[in-house]
Amino acid sequence: MTAVFSHGRLRLYLLKLLDDGPKHGYELIRLLEDRFLGLYAPSAGTIYPRLQRLEVEGLVSHTAAGGRKTYDITDAGRAELRQRAGELEALEADIAASVADLSTLAGEIRSEVRGSVRDLKRELSEATRQTRRTRWDAPAPPPRPASTVGPQTELLDELDKRLLAFSAEVGRLTRARQFSDTQLRTAIRLLDGALDGLRRLLR
Repeated sequence: MTAVFSHGRLRLYLLKLLDDGPKHGYELIRLLEDRFLGLYAPSAGTIYPRLQRLEVEGLVSHTAAGGRKTYDITDAGRAELRQRAGELEALEADIAASVADLSTLAGEIRSEVRGSVRDLKRELSEATRQTRRTRWDAPAPPPRPASTVGPQTELLDELDKRLLAFSAEVGRLTRARQFSDTQLRTAIRLLDGALDGLRRLLR
C-alpha cells in the first residue's frame, strides 16, 4: 500500500469515494487506480477487509446481488467525513503530491528501460554476429560423401534463416511493450546461455 494511505487514511478515503455513490469493491479499486494515474492500484486483499471493518463500525452497509456486494455509506459514515474534513483535505493534497512523485519516478524508469532495451538489442546483434563467425571461422570439416553435401547446405541455410527470424522476433518483442529491469536482465542471461550452448555445439 502506498505510504500516503498509512495510519488508517485509506479507510477515510474509501468513505469519501462511497459518499459519491454506492460502489462494489472492484469499482473502488479502479477509482483509486485512476486517481493515481494507473501507477498504484490496491489489491482486493487491501480493500475488502477495510470495507468489512467499516461495516462492522456502522459506517458503511452493503447489499448483495448476483454474488457481488455493493457498498454504500451510512449516515454515521457521512458524519465521520464531516468531522474529519480537514484530514480529508490534507489527504487529497498528499495524494496529489504522491501522484506527481510517482509520475516523475515512472518517467525515470521508462528512460532506464529504454536504455536496457537498447543494451538487449546490442547483445542480440553481437550474439548473432558471433554465431555466424563460429560457423564461418570453424575448421573445415572432413570431406563428406557427395550425397550429403546438398542436405548439409540446406541445413546451414535453414540455420541462417532461423537466426534472422530469431533476431527479428526478439526485436519485435522488445518494441512491443515496456519491460522491468528484472525481465531484461533475465532475457540477456537467456541469450548468453543460448550463445554459450551454440558455441559448445559448433566448435
